[in-house]
Amino acid sequence: MLYWALVFLVVAIIAGALCFGGLAGASVGVAQILFFVFLAFLAISLIAGVVRRAS
Repeated sequence: MLYWALVFLVVAIIAGALCFGGLAGASVGVAQILFFVFLAFLAISLIAGVVRRAS
């Protein structure tokens, strides 16, 4: 999932450099959503690991 966030980020940067505003905005939006989903999964994994070690 982090891979796809990075892919959309690269697409947004390239599209922004070539002045394709609509495509760049959409790619940034998708990359941002995937990034926050990844962060949520990371937090859940860390909390689950701490709870398992405490038990």
